[in-house]
Formats: sequence, C-alpha cells, structure tokens
Amino acid sequence: MYCTKEEVRGMIKDDALNVLIGNEYIDDPDERELKIAPIIEGAIADAAGEIDGYLAKRYPVPLSVVPKAINKFAKDIAIYNLFSRIGIDESEKDKNYLNRYNAAIRFFENVAKGMIDIGVSGVGNTQKASAAFSAHSSPRRFSRDSMRGM
Repeated sequence: MYCTKEEVRGMIKDDALNVLIGNEYIDDPDERELKIAPIIEGAIADAAGEIDGYLAKRYPVPLSVVPKAINKFAKDIAIYNLFSRIGIDESEKDKNYLNRYNAAIRFFENVAKGMIDIGVSGVGNTQKASAAFSAHSSPRRFSRDSMRGM
C-alpha cells in the first residue's frame, strides 16, 4: 500500500464519517471508527490497484520504497474513492476531491508515458543508468609475481 489507514483517516473530518458509513447515524465515536476502518482500507486498496496500473508500465510494482509524491497522490485517490461512494457534487465543496483526483491521475499518466521519473529503480531507470556511466582502465602492469625479486 502507498498510504496508511491512519493517514487517510486523518484527512477526513469527523462530521463526514456518518455520511461515508452509510444510512445509519452512529453517535459513539469508537463504533464509528470501527465501521469506517474497513471502508477506508477498501478505498486504499482500490487506490493502490489504480496506481499500480499506471506504474507497471515503467516500474516493478508494488513499489518497495514509496516516494512522497506517490504517498500524497495515493491519499488523494483514496479520499476520492471514499467520497465517490456517496456521490460527488461538482458544484460544491466536493469538487476539491475531484480536482485532487484528476491531478493525481494526470501525474500517473505522465509517469506511465515516461515524462515524469519518480526516482525509484525500474525498467526505464536501469537502462538510463547503465548507459550513462561506464569505467575503463588500462591492463595491469605490475603484480606480485612480476615484482618478485626486484
């Protein structure tokens, strides 16, 4: 996964939890957290799958080291996934979720096209690195055997 449940939960205001959970109002905060946890985990898993779909063109997925940009966009996609479950009103404050999602998708499309390098080793990076650096040296003139007796 490219982000944690705690990171995504931290981006959701408490007053939005009941709306995201569904048709029932839950007054108890602990019960609300128990109900929202699997919903957030599902949104994160969906976001990771979507991200892997773009990254797989250039990098082995899932990434073992997660760059900060990937973490940020993973949270944005997960939040969008959560709010899109209940419908996103483009004329209201929900439009922010859609805008952030669209920015994330544009980023990943550019990564897939090779226009953006995320700084982890992968197919594209390995080929560039090996072509950019090589070392050559002269043959060895002296060795222990050739210096013996001098």
